Amino acid sequence: MARPPHSRVPLVLWIPAVVALALVVLPVVGLLVRSDVARFPSLLISESSLAALKLSLITALLSTVACVILGVPLAVVLARSRVRGTRLLRSIVLLPLVLPPVVGGLALLYLLGRKGFLGILINALTGQQVPFTTAAVVIAQTFVAMPFLVVSLEGALRGSGDRYEQVASTLGARPWTVFRRVTLPLLLPALGSGVVLSFARALGEFGATITFAGSLEGVTRTLPLEVYTQAEVDVDSAVALALLLIVVAIVVIAVARPRSFEGGFR
Repeated sequence: MARPPHSRVPLVLWIPAVVALALVVLPVVGLLVRSDVARFPSLLISESSLAALKLSLITALLSTVACVILGVPLAVVLARSRVRGTRLLRSIVLLPLVLPPVVGGLALLYLLGRKGFLGILINALTGQQVPFTTAAVVIAQTFVAMPFLVVSLEGALRGSGDRYEQVASTLGARPWTVFRRVTLPLLLPALGSGVVLSFARALGEFGATITFAGSLEGVTRTLPLEVYTQAEVDVDSAVALALLLIVVAIVVIAVARPRSFEGGFR
């Protein structure tokens, strides 16, 4: 059987495509040109840089776990629930995608801060405060990253339809069994993609973190905040850390993305 000819991209699309690619690639090239290669090792292995990198990886991992625990049920509810008001609920859930991160940080601060109603309750029960702690970093990252997971999973559920779940229900399977044996396997490819997106977004989070958690070295100063701090005192160090963050993000996306999505990401 003869192989079908490869589809050709219209020539008119190449110009905006090249411009779009340049818009992404050239800033990174600018960082490479500006970087001081000779000082790279000393800049990257400084105590503050290593502490920021370690904190970023730990908090991003914890926030990704929180995204999975909370985001998977939420995506299933949004995709399968027939309750009125689901469309409004979906809009609220996706709000962090369009809100400036600083606004999200302020919202968290006035919810969980000293004068926030949940913050007052937590302080009364435990004597602890959430803002300006490592826990605040995880909460801020979860707030901005979870919608990426929810979007991926809800889209996968809506695309696959619910016919398999309906068949399982008619055969007598209970809702939890249907979820565990039918719905969850359908979600696995999209779950892998959503986890990678959430982790990468959490790793690069800045605005909500600095507003809600501050910038305390070893406690809340993640790698993006360290880049911002170093940019005011040592530009070479800031550039080196920025390149490190770019490399880590690329490695995460390239290595951790699910193989089933290779065709869609080439």
